Amino acid sequence: MRYYQRNELIAKVKEVALLEGDFVLRSGKRSKYYLDKYLFEGIPSILRSLVHHMARLVPEDVNRLAGVELGGIPVVTALSQETDIPCIFVRKSVKEHGTSKLVEGVFEPTDRVLMVEDVVTTGGQLIEMIGHLKEDMGLSVVGVIAVLDRDEGSREAFAEIGMPFNALFSREDLGF
Repeated sequence: MRYYQRNELIAKVKEVALLEGDFVLRSGKRSKYYLDKYLFEGIPSILRSLVHHMARLVPEDVNRLAGVELGGIPVVTALSQETDIPCIFVRKSVKEHGTSKLVEGVFEPTDRVLMVEDVVTTGGQLIEMIGHLKEDMGLSVVGVIAVLDRDEGSREAFAEIGMPFNALFSREDLGF
Protein backbone atom coordinates (compact mmCIF):
# COMPACT_ATOMS: atom_id res chain seq x y z
CA MET A 1 0.00 0.00 0.00
CA ARG A 2 1.44 3.33 -1.03
CA TYR A 3 0.99 6.55 0.92
CA TYR A 4 1.16 9.95 -0.76
CA GLN A 5 4.15 12.05 0.24
CA ARG A 6 3.23 15.37 1.87
CA ASN A 7 3.49 17.46 -1.33
CA GLU A 8 1.51 14.86 -3.32
CA LEU A 9 -1.13 14.76 -0.58
CA ILE A 10 -1.51 18.54 -0.61
CA ALA A 11 -2.00 18.44 -4.38
CA LYS A 12 -4.58 15.63 -4.15
CA VAL A 13 -6.57 17.35 -1.39
CA LYS A 14 -6.61 20.63 -3.33
CA GLU A 15 -7.58 18.86 -6.55
CA VAL A 16 -10.62 17.09 -5.13
CA ALA A 17 -11.81 19.33 -2.29
CA LEU A 18 -10.73 22.97 -2.61
CA LEU A 19 -13.65 25.09 -3.78
CA GLU A 20 -13.57 28.79 -4.64
CA GLY A 21 -16.55 31.12 -4.33
CA ASP A 22 -18.43 32.87 -1.54
CA PHE A 23 -18.95 30.66 1.52
CA VAL A 24 -20.29 31.20 5.04
CA LEU A 25 -18.33 29.15 7.57
CA ARG A 26 -19.65 27.59 10.80
CA SER A 27 -18.06 30.51 12.66
CA GLY A 28 -20.24 32.91 10.65
CA LYS A 29 -17.23 34.32 8.82
CA ARG A 30 -17.25 34.59 5.04
CA SER A 31 -14.56 33.00 2.94
CA LYS A 32 -13.52 32.96 -0.70
CA TYR A 33 -12.43 29.35 -0.36
CA TYR A 34 -13.86 26.24 1.21
CA LEU A 35 -12.24 22.89 1.78
CA ASP A 36 -15.08 20.39 1.37
CA LYS A 37 -13.91 17.71 3.76
CA TYR A 38 -16.43 15.17 2.57
CA LEU A 39 -14.82 15.20 -0.86
CA PHE A 40 -11.40 14.15 0.48
CA GLU A 41 -12.63 12.00 3.37
CA GLY A 42 -14.49 9.73 0.95
CA ILE A 43 -11.42 8.81 -1.11
CA PRO A 44 -9.58 5.91 0.55
CA SER A 45 -6.10 6.72 -0.81
CA ILE A 46 -6.33 10.33 0.44
CA LEU A 47 -7.84 9.52 3.84
CA ARG A 48 -5.37 6.67 4.38
CA SER A 49 -2.45 8.98 3.54
CA LEU A 50 -3.80 11.81 5.74
CA VAL A 51 -4.01 9.62 8.82
CA HIS A 52 -0.66 8.00 8.04
CA HIS A 53 0.92 11.48 8.32
CA MET A 54 -1.32 12.52 11.24
CA ALA A 55 -0.24 9.49 13.28
CA ARG A 56 3.08 11.20 14.06
CA LEU A 57 1.11 14.04 15.73
CA VAL A 58 -0.46 11.68 18.29
CA PRO A 59 1.23 11.98 21.71
CA GLU A 60 2.54 8.70 23.13
CA ASP A 61 0.49 8.90 26.33
CA VAL A 62 -2.90 9.04 24.55
CA ASN A 63 -5.08 5.97 25.00
CA ARG A 64 -8.31 7.18 23.34
CA LEU A 65 -9.08 9.24 20.26
CA ALA A 66 -12.28 11.28 20.00
CA GLY A 67 -13.96 12.64 16.87
CA VAL A 68 -16.82 15.13 16.73
CA GLU A 69 -19.72 14.38 14.40
CA LEU A 70 -19.91 14.53 11.44
CA GLY A 71 -16.66 15.43 9.72
CA GLY A 72 -14.38 14.23 12.52
CA ILE A 73 -15.82 10.70 12.48
CA PRO A 74 -14.18 9.38 9.29
CA VAL A 75 -10.83 10.90 10.28
CA VAL A 76 -10.87 9.57 13.86
CA THR A 77 -11.98 6.12 12.68
CA ALA A 78 -9.18 5.90 10.10
CA LEU A 79 -6.63 7.30 12.57
CA SER A 80 -7.74 4.72 15.13
CA GLN A 81 -7.07 1.99 12.59
CA GLU A 82 -3.68 3.49 11.69
CA THR A 83 -2.52 3.85 15.33
CA ASP A 84 -4.45 0.98 16.94
CA ILE A 85 -5.74 3.44 19.57
CA PRO A 86 -9.46 2.96 20.29
CA CYS A 87 -11.79 5.84 19.45
CA ILE A 88 -15.03 7.36 20.65
CA PHE A 89 -17.55 9.52 18.83
CA VAL A 90 -18.79 12.83 20.23
CA ARG A 91 -22.20 14.20 19.27
CA LYS A 92 -22.79 17.93 18.94
CA SER A 93 -25.77 17.48 21.23
CA VAL A 94 -27.29 14.65 23.26
CA LYS A 95 -29.38 12.42 21.07
CA GLU A 96 -33.08 12.47 21.84
CA HIS A 97 -33.65 8.72 21.47
CA GLY A 98 -32.18 5.39 22.52
CA THR A 99 -29.50 5.82 25.16
CA SER A 100 -29.46 9.65 24.96
CA LYS A 101 -25.65 9.73 24.98
CA LEU A 102 -23.35 12.61 24.12
CA VAL A 103 -20.39 10.25 23.68
CA GLU A 104 -20.68 6.95 21.83
CA GLY A 105 -18.25 4.09 22.27
CA VAL A 106 -16.25 2.48 25.05
CA PHE A 107 -14.22 4.69 27.39
CA GLU A 108 -13.12 5.06 30.99
CA PRO A 109 -12.93 8.30 33.01
CA THR A 110 -9.18 7.71 33.36
CA ASP A 111 -8.63 7.81 29.58
CA ARG A 112 -6.23 10.38 28.12
CA VAL A 113 -8.19 11.64 25.12
CA LEU A 114 -6.94 13.34 21.97
CA MET A 115 -9.58 15.25 20.00
CA VAL A 116 -9.38 14.65 16.23
CA GLU A 117 -10.99 17.02 13.74
CA ASP A 118 -10.94 17.58 10.01
CA VAL A 119 -11.03 21.36 9.51
CA VAL A 120 -10.68 23.92 12.32
CA THR A 121 -11.39 27.64 11.87
CA THR A 122 -11.79 29.32 15.27
CA GLY A 123 -11.84 26.24 17.49
CA GLY A 124 -15.12 27.29 19.11
CA GLN A 125 -17.02 24.05 18.56
CA LEU A 126 -14.12 21.92 19.75
CA ILE A 127 -13.61 24.03 22.86
CA GLU A 128 -17.28 23.54 23.70
CA MET A 129 -16.97 19.77 23.18
CA ILE A 130 -13.79 19.64 25.28
CA GLY A 131 -15.70 21.35 28.10
CA HIS A 132 -18.44 18.72 27.94
CA LEU A 133 -15.96 15.85 27.89
CA LYS A 134 -14.07 17.22 30.86
CA GLU A 135 -16.93 18.52 32.99
CA ASP A 136 -19.78 16.15 32.12
CA MET A 137 -17.85 12.96 31.36
CA GLY A 138 -14.78 13.39 33.58
CA LEU A 139 -12.39 12.65 30.70
CA SER A 140 -8.87 14.04 30.50
CA VAL A 141 -8.58 15.79 27.13
CA VAL A 142 -4.86 16.23 26.45
CA GLY A 143 -4.86 17.92 23.04
CA VAL A 144 -6.36 18.47 19.62
CA ILE A 145 -5.14 17.53 16.15
CA ALA A 146 -6.71 18.42 12.82
CA VAL A 147 -6.20 17.84 9.14
CA LEU A 148 -6.39 21.58 8.38
CA ASP A 149 -6.07 24.70 10.49
CA ARG A 150 -7.62 27.60 8.58
CA ASP A 151 -5.48 29.93 10.74
CA GLU A 152 -8.41 32.10 11.81
CA GLY A 153 -7.92 32.13 15.58
CA SER A 154 -7.95 28.48 16.58
CA ARG A 155 -4.36 28.38 17.87
CA GLU A 156 -4.97 31.40 20.07
CA ALA A 157 -8.29 30.01 21.33
CA PHE A 158 -6.74 26.66 22.27
CA ALA A 159 -3.77 28.43 23.91
CA GLU A 160 -6.20 30.44 26.06
CA ILE A 161 -7.55 27.22 27.58
CA GLY A 162 -4.11 25.61 27.79
CA MET A 163 -4.92 22.97 25.16
CA PRO A 164 -2.11 21.76 22.87
CA PHE A 165 -3.09 21.98 19.20
CA ASN A 166 -1.47 20.68 16.06
CA ALA A 167 -2.60 20.41 12.44
CA LEU A 168 -1.24 18.46 9.52
CA PHE A 169 -1.79 21.42 7.16
CA SER A 170 -2.34 25.16 7.44
CA ARG A 171 -4.18 27.24 4.89
CA GLU A 172 -0.77 28.46 3.70
CA ASP A 173 0.23 24.85 2.95
CA LEU A 174 -2.79 24.60 0.67
CA GLY A 175 -1.97 27.90 -0.99
CA PHE A 176 -4.86 30.15 0.02
